[in-house]
Amino acid sequence: LEITESLVMQNAELAIARLHELKALGIRLAIDDFGTGYSSLSYLRRFPVDILKIDKSFVDGVGQRGKERELAQSIIELGQTLNLEIVAEGVERADQLGWLKARHCDLAQGFLFAHALDADTLGTLLADTAGGTMHTQQSA
Repeated sequence: LEITESLVMQNAELAIARLHELKALGIRLAIDDFGTGYSSLSYLRRFPVDILKIDKSFVDGVGQRGKERELAQSIIELGQTLNLEIVAEGVERADQLGWLKARHCDLAQGFLFAHALDADTLGTLLADTAGGTMHTQQSA
């Protein structure tokens, strides 16, 4: 289940309690669009999440020098420190993927791999894929 950091910060204490209930059901949790909201690091440590998704706005700049690249690097390192799986959103170019791989980002998603698919197209693609499985997210 993906949740945005701005959503959980609306009532952080209640969100933490509900997230723990979801975890008890065996649901994996992801913080989506990380870096665009206003969560504090102390709350991030308390959220029972498994996955940290780096917002596309930071991924856009990873192939260039600048603050976006430095922030993406910091988010990856933060996620690794907290033992979270890291997913980079909005990967559109091979140089972005190469940069993310070099920094041990766990997964990437974006138009480099596939555009959004409707249910029928996805069903056809899955049926045509050897073994019946396809991942639109790919290891970085």
